[in-house]
Amino acid sequence: MIRSEITGGIRVLTLARPEALNAFNTDQFERLAELIVEAADDPGTRVVVLTGEGRAFSAGADLSGTPPARADYKYGFPGMVEVIIDFPKPFIVAANGLGVGVGATILGLADMAFMAESARLRCPFSALGLTAEACSTYTFSRLMGPQKAARFLLGAEWWDAAACKEAGLALDVFPDAEFMDRVMAFARDLAAWPMPSLIETKGLLMAPHREAMHRANREENEALARLRGGAANVEAMKAFREKREPNFANL
Repeated sequence: MIRSEITGGIRVLTLARPEALNAFNTDQFERLAELIVEAADDPGTRVVVLTGEGRAFSAGADLSGTPPARADYKYGFPGMVEVIIDFPKPFIVAANGLGVGVGATILGLADMAFMAESARLRCPFSALGLTAEACSTYTFSRLMGPQKAARFLLGAEWWDAAACKEAGLALDVFPDAEFMDRVMAFARDLAAWPMPSLIETKGLLMAPHREAMHRANREENEALARLRGGAANVEAMKAFREKREPNFANL
């Protein structure tokens, strides 16, 4: 479930599966894409803020194996990334808690990202026998520089909010108790400016990067397809189900 609420031109999209730490299943990817497209076309939406309910921002892709509810998806995960890349209005990510996988990489798609003090992020792709996604192989290098991006994407480490801000992935970090109030105050200030100016300026900021981001999205998904179901990925998923450390010897 994703809640969509509009106040004063700010559309807040809240990932609302707290019992699953707001993990994304295929339905969630599809719904977020639909809501982003709706926000782009809605003259009443001036700024979009994406956040999570409960103690997590998002635990990433749902590994529970729950089958999708539909068979006729228009967007799915790759399409969700595409519509965020092409979203013409300001897009803010407010990471209120832990973010794993796409719960971390989506910060690179934001125009501005904020984190609560207790929030922490991890890109566990190496530990899953997979590769990075959501354009992070491009956006993280651009935001953090190639060495920090490589460490974060290859090392499967947890980074706290202070480290993410220092690296350039988060614009600012706010105390947990006032986190959303501070984010919304920033969003209100942004939404007060003329929409044509915001859209034109964002378009110019994105112009040198949009094509490269779409290419990264395609190439990352091709790489994921090559690795998914491979020996390392199978061992990682088996270890996850058995609640043990994976054995990647000789892989």
